[in-house]
Amino acid sequence: MYQMIASPFLGQHLLLKTGSQVGLLLPEDRYEELRVHDPQKPAPSWLAEVTGDQWGMDVSGKPVGGFLMVRQPSAWGYGRASWEINLGCNYKCKHCYLGLKVNSGMPLADKLTCLRIMAEAGVLWLQITGGEPTMDKDFMSSYRAAFELGMMITVSTNASLLWRENLLAMFRDCPPYRITVSIYGATKQSYDELTQRQGAWDLFVQGMNAARRAKLPLRMSIIVTEDNAHEEQAMIDLCDRWGVEYNVFTNMTPTIYGGAESLTAQSKEHLRMRKPFGGCNAGHTFFHTDPHGLVSICKIGRDDQISLPTEGISGLTRLGDIADRLMLRTGG
Repeated sequence: MYQMIASPFLGQHLLLKTGSQVGLLLPEDRYEELRVHDPQKPAPSWLAEVTGDQWGMDVSGKPVGGFLMVRQPSAWGYGRASWEINLGCNYKCKHCYLGLKVNSGMPLADKLTCLRIMAEAGVLWLQITGGEPTMDKDFMSSYRAAFELGMMITVSTNASLLWRENLLAMFRDCPPYRITVSIYGATKQSYDELTQRQGAWDLFVQGMNAARRAKLPLRMSIIVTEDNAHEEQAMIDLCDRWGVEYNVFTNMTPTIYGGAESLTAQSKEHLRMRKPFGGCNAGHTFFHTDPHGLVSICKIGRDDQISLPTEGISGLTRLGDIADRLMLRTGG
């Protein structure tokens, strides 16, 4: 199994280590040298030097193919993508933008097809989300496939299943770039109330304890709502005590089908004024894929979706025009 990736990324070239959040820019000539290098031959001296200096790895004299994956250039120009592997969840959070959490999606063969298309499109960073992605029956097979395609993977989760040994073993073998965990309270009462599931706090703590013991690369998303606003500082203190970095989120969005019920969970005292939207790279260097393989410019702008299983990679040629039209609609 490879430990490093050399890959094009949005007009540049990167050298990355799986499971590490540190990377290096590669000059184009160095990338090309690796691209044509015989995988059975030892690593170039400069590669052995930089991997030793940056990550403490000793690859001197080792065949390049034993530790390095060199990703080929893509003509499509995408660098990142997000993928809802499912919409089903074991929680029923009051603030959730998904609204109806229908546990449906593609068969595994179509999931793997979509992942291959993403890799061919140039996607280097992939966020796997849901619903709760770890409860999907194909999560582990899909995660391993994405890893083997040379993607740096972020998993967005509620941590309720991170105590499972099969998941932890997979993350040891195929290290994630990041595990982003949402936290919904600092006590059992507030956590269970917001998630509307008795025992959710206990599962969260069990999962976080296991993830911390496994030294997974964690980042917390602190979700502030009417139910837990009084515990905002306690949630921050908990993250600090655990030694885990965090971001605080206070503003909710309508559901993906346009319902406003998720907005009632907002804590009015904690709402923050958002900057006027001025456009982004959605649809041009980034895209989102839903559980049925339907691609949109992002998880919020889901108009004019493109079916990856049906249209294949050529369908992505329409995303740029869709993105520009949606940006103009918002005044961007």
